[in-house]
Amino acid sequence: MASSPTAPGSSPGAEPLALLLSSTGWALLNSIDPSEAGNDSAALALNLRLRKEGHPVELVTAVVQQTRLRARARAKFGPFADSMVFTPAGLEQATRLNLAALHAQRFTRAGVKKVADLGCGIGADSLALASAELDVTAVEMDETTAAAATLNLMPWPNARVVNADATAFDLTGFDGVWLDPARRTTSTSGTSRLFDPEAFSPPLSFVEALADRGLAVGVKMGPGIPHEAVPAQCEAQWVSVNGDVTEAAFWFGPLARPGVRRAALVIGPDGATELTSAVDHDPDAALRGEVPVGPAEGYLYEPDGAVIRAGLVADLLATVDGHLLDPHIAYFCAAVHTPTPLARAYRVLQVRPYNVKSLRAWVKTEKIGVLDIKKRGLDVTPEELRKILLAGTGKSSKKKATLVLTRIGEQRFAIEVEPVD
Repeated sequence: MASSPTAPGSSPGAEPLALLLSSTGWALLNSIDPSEAGNDSAALALNLRLRKEGHPVELVTAVVQQTRLRARARAKFGPFADSMVFTPAGLEQATRLNLAALHAQRFTRAGVKKVADLGCGIGADSLALASAELDVTAVEMDETTAAAATLNLMPWPNARVVNADATAFDLTGFDGVWLDPARRTTSTSGTSRLFDPEAFSPPLSFVEALADRGLAVGVKMGPGIPHEAVPAQCEAQWVSVNGDVTEAAFWFGPLARPGVRRAALVIGPDGATELTSAVDHDPDAALRGEVPVGPAEGYLYEPDGAVIRAGLVADLLATVDGHLLDPHIAYFCAAVHTPTPLARAYRVLQVRPYNVKSLRAWVKTEKIGVLDIKKRGLDVTPEELRKILLAGTGKSSKKKATLVLTRIGEQRFAIEVEPVD
């Protein structure tokens, strides 16, 4: 059973969690379906109902807040969320359960037996590691978050939680380490995202030092981390789930796959597809003419965000015999449509210069009532442009159209396309 966290002192959120962990609070929380607090109005109605039933105000507030977190957590944890507890920050950074399972597979395939999850948050990755029958110690400095992790890991006897500073934890006897550094800072005005890897908690240099000790190390980073910040001795894998780029994971030592330096893992309704490269990202390859560039014709491809983040657009277009429209833009075209789960494909119908007046005339003439706008390389807000183009066209028309706005060289273009199923 997961151990109780050490308690160096109270932290924000400790009191509401303590209320929930009383026998009355726990019974009340688990009697409510999270969908009863799925939005603001539902949460308000639930709050009023529980107060009318005579429950203390403080307990009602804690129960409604936790029920709302459980409702939000279903997107990451599915039905498991209904029996877990969360903190707002912990849920925001928590790994989706399916990705946590993939993380755990790295350790099991490498033959790792004992893992320290440093900065475990509410315990999502520790849960997956424990489920993979690894011996897991989850380390979390925030007392309230550590308490939440303790409760979430209670079903696994091979997991324990330690309320301590991850950077000071003794790793003697461990052969694997997983980290999910805090990438946000809190101030009186709220929380804000950090972009410097050395400002993370713990910093990336700490992660590299662990890898230099010969440990099997994996670390979850934000997907926007620049390529120049990727350590030289690791495999970097960007991951998207249903079109949402969720993370970049760095894998060191035995967790890194031979011959893989960069990877884009795209997970969708039909499964997972991966594109890999053995070399570092070269952003100037297209500028040197090493990547083909050509006109907007045939079929236009919009690569998945993980492919773009991983710098693998040139590798992907080579698989469909395609060419870039511009060396600086991620869109590419090909004469023949080749289905790929790594990109969304569109049939090119017409290419015209980007001009708002002419586009309004086109919308009116074609009686377009539904307009999807995509863009890269143009300082345009699709939502605002859509309002302008559809103004005065009437709301009865259901005719749909798709525009791709992009820059090719010094010129701006509006490309009318048709999605390919």
